Amino acid sequence: QVQLVESGGGSVQAGGSLRLSCTASSLPYRRTCMGWFRQAPGKEREGVATIFTGGGGTTYSDSVKGRFTISQDNTKTTTFLQMNSLKPEDTAMYYCAAHQFCSLDSSNFRYWGQGTQVTVSS
Repeated sequence: QVQLVESGGGSVQAGGSLRLSCTASSLPYRRTCMGWFRQAPGKEREGVATIFTGGGGTTYSDSVKGRFTISQDNTKTTTFLQMNSLKPEDTAMYYCAAHQFCSLDSSNFRYWGQGTQVTVSS
């Protein structure tokens, strides 16, 4: 059973930075897509960024492009989300997820972590 554990969330003022980490107990596929998603209260889950272990290709939502960076360590089992220039609208529970193919559509992802809270104050 693949387990994903997120860490690094917290509270920060607008304009600040946070770095989230997601550690996988194992990769479910030979080439796995790791994604970060977020969900604010009363809103649908939103795709933030994805990275494909097969070639390192990345995708970002328009709302975070230029501010957030997704990356992985050499083992590909830890995925990071560097978040800069944070805004109050970035406040949400952030989840990492894994699947065989990359998409910003959360319904396509099979494996999920429990989430880490990010709160950005103005």
